[in-house]
Amino acid sequence: MDFSRDDVRKVAGLARLKVGDNELDRLAAELQAMIGYVQILNEINTTDVLPMVHAVELQNVLRPDVLVSSLERTSALMNAPRTDGVFFLVPAIIESD
Repeated sequence: MDFSRDDVRKVAGLARLKVGDNELDRLAAELQAMIGYVQILNEINTTDVLPMVHAVELQNVLRPDVLVSSLERTSALMNAPRTDGVFFLVPAIIESD
């Protein structure tokens, strides 16, 4: 299957890509190469291969959700530039009316 300049324009339009006339021939050749590669992949016998979501096994890398004691308020506020003893004080960034 050969791609024409009109085919490239149609594919670019479907992908919402702006393609100049000077790029059409190059992109047609690149599309042809991609389709050729997919045709090679279609020749592989996959009858005994189970479908999978990922090519490699994935493992959950998150730590267990374990309840631990948190940082004490005085320790958390110790190096804060401004505090009222309970909260961090920061400059207002939204003006109120």
